[in-house]
Amino acid sequence: MNKAELIDAIAKDAKLSKADAKRALESLTGNVTKALKKGNKVALIGFGTFSVSNRSARTGRNPQTGATIQIKAKKVAKFKAGAALSSSVN
Repeated sequence: MNKAELIDAIAKDAKLSKADAKRALESLTGNVTKALKKGNKVALIGFGTFSVSNRSARTGRNPQTGATIQIKAKKVAKFKAGAALSSSVN
């Protein structure tokens, strides 16, 4: 499912216009992004938790040449599925 299909599904399920559904989805993604930038977690009970994790610097290998390269440390966004989401997928 892509973004447009998700907007259509939200609009149908919530009986909203597509424009309202798009604004709602953009608000959700924008607010999750803002919270993660501040270093906060976003927990949606039953769905999952969005968080930021620190990935340390490490040594990697260029697959084309086989040369060793240094990969810088960085922060990455993580998502851990909640129990309800995990059990519904199985």
